[in-house]
Amino acid sequence: MAAHRCSCWSWLLILFSLSVFVVADIHETTPVNDHHGGVDHNAQTAEQTADQPAVEERRWEATEVKEAATVDAAADIQGTSAPETVVPSSVPQPKDDFQEELVIRPLHSGDIYASFQFRTLWDTDFMRENKVSHYRLFPKSLGQVISKFSVRELHISFTQGYWRTMQWGQPFIPSPPGAELWVWFQDSVTDVDATWKELTNVLSGIFCASLNFIDSTNTVQPSASFKPLGIGNVTDHSFLRYATLPREIVCTENLTPWKKLLPCGSKAGLAVLLKSEKLFHSSFHSQAVHIRSVCQDWQCKTTSWELRQTLNSVFDLHNSGQTKREWSLFKMFSRTLTEACPLASSSKLYIDITDNPQGEQFELSPATSLLSQAVVLGDRRTFSVYDLTQETTFGSVRSLNLLIRWKSNEGEMLRPLLHAERYVAGYGLQTGEIHTLMYNNHPYRSFPVLLLDSVPWYLRLYIHTLSVTSKGKDNKPSYIHYEPSKDRVKPHLLEMLIQLPPNSVTEVTVQFERALLKWTEYPPDPNHGFYVGSSVISSLVPSTVAMHTNSTRERPLFSSFFPCKEESSYFVRIYTEPLLVNLPTPDFSMPYNVICLTCTVVAVGYGSLYNLLTRSFQIEEPNPGLAKRIANVIRRMRGVPPL
Repeated sequence: MAAHRCSCWSWLLILFSLSVFVVADIHETTPVNDHHGGVDHNAQTAEQTADQPAVEERRWEATEVKEAATVDAAADIQGTSAPETVVPSSVPQPKDDFQEELVIRPLHSGDIYASFQFRTLWDTDFMRENKVSHYRLFPKSLGQVISKFSVRELHISFTQGYWRTMQWGQPFIPSPPGAELWVWFQDSVTDVDATWKELTNVLSGIFCASLNFIDSTNTVQPSASFKPLGIGNVTDHSFLRYATLPREIVCTENLTPWKKLLPCGSKAGLAVLLKSEKLFHSSFHSQAVHIRSVCQDWQCKTTSWELRQTLNSVFDLHNSGQTKREWSLFKMFSRTLTEACPLASSSKLYIDITDNPQGEQFELSPATSLLSQAVVLGDRRTFSVYDLTQETTFGSVRSLNLLIRWKSNEGEMLRPLLHAERYVAGYGLQTGEIHTLMYNNHPYRSFPVLLLDSVPWYLRLYIHTLSVTSKGKDNKPSYIHYEPSKDRVKPHLLEMLIQLPPNSVTEVTVQFERALLKWTEYPPDPNHGFYVGSSVISSLVPSTVAMHTNSTRERPLFSSFFPCKEESSYFVRIYTEPLLVNLPTPDFSMPYNVICLTCTVVAVGYGSLYNLLTRSFQIEEPNPGLAKRIANVIRRMRGVPPL
C-alpha cells in the first residue's frame, strides 16, 4: 500500500514538472501584454533587432548599385573602361523600352508644325512556336496580329488634308491623303492574297476605319518601290501588298483606338495634348502606325520589334482665330504638360530654332539652356530641348505651357530639293490626260527618282501615249514596269526610274479613257467624282551635310525613321495630290421621274375606272317649289295624296 502511494506521488511530481516547463516555454515565446493592451516593449525591441540585418542588407545592395553607377559614369568621362559590375541574377532585366518626343517647328507663314513620336521597343520573337502571352508596353492587339498573319513589316496611316511642301517644307514622315496600308509578309505565308484580305478586315476593326473596302481592285504589288525599312534585304516582292483609300475620312473614332495603343494612353505624358477637337480643327492632320524589326547593336547580333506611332499636325494661324503671331501649348491643344509618362525612359520636347539662332525672329518662354543638333532630311538643325523627366522643367507651378512669340516676319524657308504635283487635263467625259510634274531644285546635281502610279481600272490608260520630258527634251526612263488593269479585278500599276536633271522640271503624261460603270457601281454621290490615289515618288536626294549611317546610334526619333546607308544622300518619299475625276454619270433622277409619272397615270386612269365599276347610281327628283310644298302639306292635312 505504501509502495503504491509512493508511485502515485512520483507520477504527480513528473506531471507537475512537465507543466512548469510548458508554461515557461509559452512565456518565453509569447509577448506579454501591458495593462493598456499593447505589446511589451522588450519583445518589440527584440523584433526590431531581428529585422535590422535585413534592412542593412537592402541598403548595402542599393549602395553597391549606386557606387557601380558612379564608377561607370566616372569611367565614361575619363575615357577608361569601368570594372564589371555583377548584377544579381534574381533582378529581371527589362526587355522593352518606351520613348516619346514632340517636335515643334515654327513656320515662316505664321503656322506651326507639331510632330509626335512614340516608340516602343521589345526584344521578343513573335514567330516562335510558343506564342507570346505576357505583354507589358507593347500592345497585345498588334502583337497578336504580327504573330497570326506572319507580318514582317506593317505601315498604316490616316491623313486628313494635303501637305503643302512648298509652304511647309518636308515632313518628318510623309503620308498621302486618306488611308494608306502596305505590308511585308514572312516567307512562310503560302496564300498572300487571302492573308492580306483577312489582315485588312482585322485592322479595320482595330482602328475603326473602312479598311475592309480594300480588295483586289485597289491593291497592287510593287516591283521596286516600298523596300523594307527594317532589317532584312527582301527581294521577293510577291510578299508585298500596297493599297490606298484616298477618300477615307479621319475623325475621332480613328484617334481613340490609336491613343489606346500607347502604354500610358492619354492619361500622362505627351499624349495628354492629343485633344480631338483641336487636332481635327487644324489644316493638316496625320496619324500613323509603323511596325518593323530593327537592330539593337551595330553588328545586328540581336534584333527587336519596333512600334512607332506618329502624329503630325499643322495649326493654321487664321483658322484658329489668332490675332497675334504667337502660339502656346494651351492655344494649340487646350492643355499643358504636367508630367512625363511614368513608363517612358525618355520624354522630350524639341523646338526647332535653326532659323532663330539669336532669338531675332521669335522668343521662347520659358527659356532653356539645353540645346541639341541633329541631321534631318539632309540639313543640320538646332533644337531647344525640354526634358520632361526632370522636375525642374515644370517649375514651381508643376506645369509647362511653352509660349512662342514672333518678333519679326523676315526670313525665307529653304526650298525643298524635290517636289512634285499632279493634275488632270482634257475636256469632256470620254478621254483625258494625267500630268505629273517633278521638280529638281538642286543647282548642279542630278539624281534618280522612282515613280509609282496606281490608277483604277475605270480609267483605261493608253500606255503608248506615255511620254517623259525634261527641259523640252525626251527623258527615257531606265526602268519601266507596267501591269495593265483588268475590269473590276485589279488596277493599273506603273513604275518608272527617271533621272532628274539639275534645276529642272520633269513632266510625265499619259492619256486615258473613261469607262462607263454599271448603275449599281456608282457611289451615293456620283456627281462628286471619283478619287485616284496619290503618286508615290522615292529618291535618294543629295545631302548638304554628312548623314549618320549607324542606325543604332542614339538619335532623336524624328531623325531616325528612314535607314541611311550613304553619308552623301538621304532617302525621301513624297506624295502628290490625289486626283478627282468625273466619269460619265447617268441621270439618276430619271427613275424618280418615271416612278412619279407612272403613279400619276395609274392613280388617274385606274381610279376613274374603279369608280365606274363599284359605284351605285340613284335617281333623285328635283326639289319642288315653295308653293307646291305648301300645297302638299295642306293636302296631307286633309288626307288627300300629294301632288
